[in-house]
Parts: sequence; C-alpha cells; structure tokens
Amino acid sequence: MAVQNRVQCGSLMPYLWIVRCCFGGFFFTGLFGKVVRQMKLVKKINTSAALAIDRTGHEIVVMGKGIGFPQMPYKLDDLSKIERTFYDVDPKYLGMIAELSQPIVMVCADIADQAGIELDCSLNPNLPFTLADHIQFAAERLKKGVDLTTPIAYDIRHLYPREAAMADMALKMLNEQTGMNLPASEAISIAMHFINAEAESGDMHSLMLSMQVIAKVNEIVESSLHIQLDKDSYNYSRFATHLRYLIQRLQAGVQTDNISSNLRRTLMREYPDIYACTLKVVEYLKNTYGWDCNDDEVVYLIMHIQRVYEREQE
Repeated sequence: MAVQNRVQCGSLMPYLWIVRCCFGGFFFTGLFGKVVRQMKLVKKINTSAALAIDRTGHEIVVMGKGIGFPQMPYKLDDLSKIERTFYDVDPKYLGMIAELSQPIVMVCADIADQAGIELDCSLNPNLPFTLADHIQFAAERLKKGVDLTTPIAYDIRHLYPREAAMADMALKMLNEQTGMNLPASEAISIAMHFINAEAESGDMHSLMLSMQVIAKVNEIVESSLHIQLDKDSYNYSRFATHLRYLIQRLQAGVQTDNISSNLRRTLMREYPDIYACTLKVVEYLKNTYGWDCNDDEVVYLIMHIQRVYEREQE
C-alpha cells in the first residue's frame, strides 16, 4: 500500500517522498528522485547466504559477502551487497547450501544460466546448488587422490551430446572463474546433472534406468544380428534416441495406436531376422519391467533396428 507524505527540507522546496511496503520489500523514492531500496532478510543460511522476502512476498535465497552476519530478521539497505538471488529453491536444500562455498555456487549459477541457453530449455531451479555440491565433493575427492570414472561415460556422450558439450564448457568455466582444474572425466557427472535438471519430475534413478535398458537392448541387437553397433555414428544416435522416448512412453503408460496390425505382419515376413530380434527386445522389456509394447511400438522398433542394421552392413 502506497503512503505519500510531503516534507520540508530546510530552505529546499517540498519534495514528494513515496514509500511502498510490499510484504517486507521496501522501496523509497526520495530527494531529487533518488531511489533507495531495502530488502528484508528473515533467516540466516550462512555468513554469505540468507532467506529473504521479495517485493511480491515470495521467499527467495540471496547470496552476498557478509549478508548473513547481522541478527535476523533485518532490513538490508544496500542491495548492491546482494550478488545473486535464487527463486523456487526447495527448502530441503537449505542445509546443503549452508555448507557450500560461495565462489563455487556463484560459478555454478553461471553454468546453470548458460546451460539453459545452450540446451534451450527450463532447468530445475535447484541445479546451481546440486551441481555445486557435486563440484565441491569432487574437489575434495581429488585432494585425496580419488578420481572416479563413470562407467556409462561413453553412452552419455553419444545419447546426450549437447549436455556433454555443455559439461565440457562447465569445466572450462570452473577453471576460468575459480582456478579449479577438474579432470575431463568429471564432465560426465556434470552432464548427468544437466540431464536430470531438464526433466520436470525426473530423477537420477530414471536416468540410470534408461541407460541400463538401452545398454541391454544394444546387447540383444548385437548378439541377435551378429553386428557391432557404431556408437559414434549418427545412425546409432538416432536409434538410441528412439529407445529413450520408447522408455519414457512405457514408463508413463502412453503409447501410440495408429498403425495397422497388417503392417506388423508385412514387416515380419520381409525382415524375419529383425522381427525375431525385436521380439527378444519386447520380451526383455516385459519380463524385466512389466512393460507391454503394442503393435505400434513393435513396428517402430522393427523399423529402427532394421535401419541401424542396414547401416552397419554398409
């Protein structure tokens, strides 16, 4: 609610002062139109981070050197001390944030911003903190001489090339802004954080499940058709992308239903070996995860397996 008062300042003409109070965020328009702002900080996270209330009444996380020192709650007059604001942070991460290094959080916030641009999508707002937690732990591991290699590194780079490229960029940003020199192997773990953050309700378990299923399907295809899939090829990338979307549909219980069953029978006659391979994949999905593939999904699998098979024969 706006409150307006006219005041007399010595021999100066009266000036209009406008005070707006919005759920703890205070904005003052003072002499000569100079604007002074205040923000209410309500809970300390650590000496450089606190919970605050924005002008619309939303609780946000703010970071800046020393802003957590004063006794809470208090009104911060100099908003230039706030270096970063974070919206929609899950409260369960507040304890973790308290343990994080501010410089690492800052660069991870920059990385998250860049990832949103490069991947052209909305990312989970908690990404700067979950990524910073990983980076900080990775640095501690390396100090102890422990360098973990991700077993699915090869698959991640081929199934998620944009996320992997962004992870390489993240390592460079970390080095440039903090001097940290993490090994290239850490890029895969960072890429997995991006992949996880891309899904609104996704989690790392779903990611790992998808990777496990694709790896097993690869084994079935290679064994049944006596081929070696070239995971560096665009052809394989297209095949793996289809499998990823198939897994998502099966998990959600949503499948297409617009292909005639006659087409399945036609493909079965034309490509008996491919059809037999496809049935092994379908059986694996059913027996292992309880996922039923309808005729549409079987047809799509036949077509994609046939395509990848033909390319490997060239």
